[in-house]
Amino acid sequence: MPAKEEPDTRGATAPLHEPPGPPVGVLLMTYGSAVTAEDVPAYLRSVYRGRDPDPELVAEFQRRYRVVGRSPLIERTREQGAALAALLAAEHGQGSHLVEVGMLHSAPWIDQAVARLASAGVRRLVGVVLAPQFSPVIMGGYGRALEAATARLAPDATVTVAGPWHRTPAFVDCLAKRVGEALGRLRATGEPEVPVIFTAHSLPKAVVDRDTAYLDQLAETCEELAARAGLDQPRWRFAYQSAGHTPEEWLKPDLKDLLPGLRAEGHRAVLVVPVQFLADHLEILYDIDVAARQEAEDAGIAFHRIELPNADPLLVRALAEVVAREEAVAARPAAGAARG
Repeated sequence: MPAKEEPDTRGATAPLHEPPGPPVGVLLMTYGSAVTAEDVPAYLRSVYRGRDPDPELVAEFQRRYRVVGRSPLIERTREQGAALAALLAAEHGQGSHLVEVGMLHSAPWIDQAVARLASAGVRRLVGVVLAPQFSPVIMGGYGRALEAATARLAPDATVTVAGPWHRTPAFVDCLAKRVGEALGRLRATGEPEVPVIFTAHSLPKAVVDRDTAYLDQLAETCEELAARAGLDQPRWRFAYQSAGHTPEEWLKPDLKDLLPGLRAEGHRAVLVVPVQFLADHLEILYDIDVAARQEAEDAGIAFHRIELPNADPLLVRALAEVVAREEAVAARPAAGAARG
């Protein structure tokens, strides 16, 4: 019996791409912000869960906004989202991922962002909080808002929220690059050994006591960043910033508490390095650039800070790595948070 002949495929053209499946949705989430002083009452009402904020608090925040002009947080977050979408398209193909941004306390709201992803047919969604140090206790509001919004998705959709990404190499590299650039500029002006203060947003101590791993993540980020930037322990230290307007105990030391001691040690300048904030907003433009600068100058210290990452390609690369990690988790059997 003659052997079965194999079909002659010479000259046949294989399809360049498999038919695309539903896109993966990526939701970048951040706290939100008033843009101008006029937006402050509505923003604070959301922060306080629908309650009217204290008029004195409203007036103080409006004063700060008038000093800095406006908060670019929403604009910068959209730029981060656009840059991430472009990178994912370049690496995985156009239409492989859809990126949206959603805010917890201002437009564009998380619910609105999920609605847009749902209308595009997304069946797998990766949420990333734009805070590298993650705590389910401190940042639980994001998960609750996303869970409420995912009713818009198909019943068999999978949703994952990225955990901590504070040691992602590209993120640490991004900060280290900016520290190096800032120190290089200071050396050029005759300041070779400027002390460096890493900062993060202060929180009520009672809240952090429920999840001390958050503090461990901050410490790990600082240690890796110091090593990458070539800073020894005596040269860098850590402080909190932007403590809230409430009577309970907030985390210490506060940034302003360290400045007089630096002058007493003989330092003439300081470099402040936020290790938690990824984009320009009020806590940087006022709390650091105005209030902390004034406190430093009152102590006889010249004040400097690094530029925030905003849409730096290294930060965008870090976000892409976080998305890839969460996609891999969701692809495992019984992984992800399947709805239904």
